[in-house]
Amino acid sequence: MKQTVSVLVTGAGSPGAPGVIRSLRKADDRRVRIVGADMDPDSSGFALVDAWRVVPRADKAGFVSALLALCREERIDVVMPLVTDELPRLAESISEFEAVGTKVLVSAPEGLRIANNKWLLMSACAGQGIPTPVFRRVGSWSVFQEAVYSLGYPGVPVCVKPPVSRGLRGFRILRDDIDRLDLLINHKPNDITTNLEELSGVLRDAQPFPELLIMEYLPGREYTVDVLADRGKALTVVPRLREKMRMGVSFACITDNNPEVIGYSSSIVSLLGLHGNIGLQFKLDESGIPKTIESNPRLQGTTVLCTAAGVNMPYDAVRMAVGEPVVGRQEHVRWGVKVIRYWGEVYAEAGRFYEL
Repeated sequence: MKQTVSVLVTGAGSPGAPGVIRSLRKADDRRVRIVGADMDPDSSGFALVDAWRVVPRADKAGFVSALLALCREERIDVVMPLVTDELPRLAESISEFEAVGTKVLVSAPEGLRIANNKWLLMSACAGQGIPTPVFRRVGSWSVFQEAVYSLGYPGVPVCVKPPVSRGLRGFRILRDDIDRLDLLINHKPNDITTNLEELSGVLRDAQPFPELLIMEYLPGREYTVDVLADRGKALTVVPRLREKMRMGVSFACITDNNPEVIGYSSSIVSLLGLHGNIGLQFKLDESGIPKTIESNPRLQGTTVLCTAAGVNMPYDAVRMAVGEPVVGRQEHVRWGVKVIRYWGEVYAEAGRFYEL
C-alpha cells in the first residue's frame, strides 16, 4: 500500500468539489495529496488543494494533452473528473493516461454515451422494465405541439428538456394555471414554469429546431442517488431525498433507505456497465413509483453526504482505482442523515488561494 496517493480533481471550482476534497482528506489509512484543475483561473477549489493548475476546457484541442502533462509532472495516481463534458474525452484516452501511470475514474465510452443522453437512457431503461416517465422526442414545432397535447396539456403540466444538457439548461415545466402577476411580484426571477403560448414565441420559427424531449410531469419527491460501481456491479447505493433546491442545486437533502430506488439504481449500473462514482436521479409519480429521469456518470454535488452518513464513496473509488480490494458497504450507511449547504468564501492574493 502506497503511503501517499495523489489524486487530480478536475472541475475544482464546481459546487461539489469542496465536499469531494474534504471526503478525500478523511482517508484514515494514508495521506491523499490532492491536485486541483479548472479552466477558471479564479477557481474557489484552488484554496482547498495541495497544488493547482489552470487547464483548457474539455472541448478544446489541448485538454487531454494538458492533463497528461499535469499527471506526469505531479505523479498523479488517479484522475477524479467532476465535469460531465470531460468524461467522453477521458474515456477515449484511458490508455494514454495509463501509459504515464495514472488511472482515470470513468466509465467506458458506450455506457457514457447512453448515460449522458436522457433519450437514450430512458429508452434503455424502458426496454428493461425500469420505470420511466412517458416521453417523446421531437424535432419540429408541429410535433412538439402534438406531443404536448398527447401528454394531457393543458389539463396537466408537461415537462420539456433537451436530451443532453447540464443543470436546468433548457428545462421547463409547461402549465396553464400560472399566475404571472404572482410570479412577478412574489418570486425570484429563476422560475422554470411557462406555458405553450409563451414558448411558441421562442420555438415556433426556430431554425434549426432543437431536439427536445416532452415528458410526463412527475409530482412526487425527487431522489438523487450516489453509486459506487465496479464495471457494472453496484457496490454501494445511497439514495437521498432532495428537500431544498436552488437553480437545480441541492441545498438540503437526507439519506433515505428506499429499496425500490436502490434496486433500480443497481439495475441501471449493470445495464450500462458503469464504473466509478455514478449519480442517478428519480422522481416519484402520483402513485409513489420512482421513475428514472437522468444520470450523472460522475461524482455529484452532494456526494459528501454519503461520507457524513458513514460511507466515503470518493475515497473508496480511489482505492478501487489503484487496485485495492473494495467491497460494498451498504450495511454501514446511516439513514436519516441530512446535509444543509450554505455559501462560503475563499480568498486570492498574489497568486495564492486560501481560506480564513
